[in-house]
Amino acid sequence: MDKTDSAGNFDDPDKEALLSRFLSGEIKVLEPTYNPEVGYHYPEAEAIVGDAAKLQSVLNKLVSEKVLEAKLFDKVIYCPGCGSAGINFRYCCPFCKSFNIKKSSLIEHVKCGYLDLEENFHKDGKLVCPKCHQELRRLDADYRKAGVWCACKDCGKSFDIPVPEHYCTRCHSVSNFEQAIIKEVYSYTLSEKAKEDLSSNLFLAAPLRELLLQQGLRVESPAQLVGKSGATHNFNLAAYADNQSKVMVIDLAMSTDGLVSEQPVIALFAKIFDVSPDKAFLVAIPRLNENARKMAELYNIEAIDARNQAEAVAALKQKLA
Repeated sequence: MDKTDSAGNFDDPDKEALLSRFLSGEIKVLEPTYNPEVGYHYPEAEAIVGDAAKLQSVLNKLVSEKVLEAKLFDKVIYCPGCGSAGINFRYCCPFCKSFNIKKSSLIEHVKCGYLDLEENFHKDGKLVCPKCHQELRRLDADYRKAGVWCACKDCGKSFDIPVPEHYCTRCHSVSNFEQAIIKEVYSYTLSEKAKEDLSSNLFLAAPLRELLLQQGLRVESPAQLVGKSGATHNFNLAAYADNQSKVMVIDLAMSTDGLVSEQPVIALFAKIFDVSPDKAFLVAIPRLNENARKMAELYNIEAIDARNQAEAVAALKQKLA
């Protein structure tokens, strides 16, 4: 998959809208939020795409296209009966399967070796060995923790390891590990490949190129133009009328940390001073800072601020009308 495939294929409006939030820095890491009724979901992204089912399809596409990276966030247990994520994890008696069990700690008196439940050592607010009656003051010196012990309040039997079960709070069914439906939940970030495409502005050049072609212009992207000095200058896009008597150049600048600085304005001015195009545009996402805007006006560069692809295309279309 080349860069144009990964960052320039925006045939899906939902995919474009979501990815624009990543590219603009509005979403740096998309992490799920837990809801007892539905389990993990992504409310921030669902507000953009519309619903959870559609969102997951969009996220899967972006991961398959290597635009987003998925990182395991958690695993969720769902009820095999009703599909609810409202599962309680219960520890049960291995003999009668009751969850009415009591967990206690085991304590060993180091000096005499007596081992018993911690509750049997309690006397008048102190720890006292029931066998030799010596007070236990210091953990790991006078006594040590020796594990846990469980007792079933229903059948009366004792054991050290309980049996786990899953209890559905919605349909009240009980299931075990073999029956459980376990789904992986992910967080999402821009992939390194997408960041490379971002740095070369490929994600934005494709829809602008399509707009210029719809205007009946011949488009080069990227473009190289030779200036009066004989030097060759690179532009993100160049558009020509059929007779090639007029040329329009467009450069793209993006910042994921806030405002776009003056540097892209200065770089574009140096190129158009030598090339002398009929029009020069600088598309800035999310927008130019105030000094950069003043410089663009001074250098006769038409600046376009846009939060995403859709706004950039709409603004350029209006300027070309």
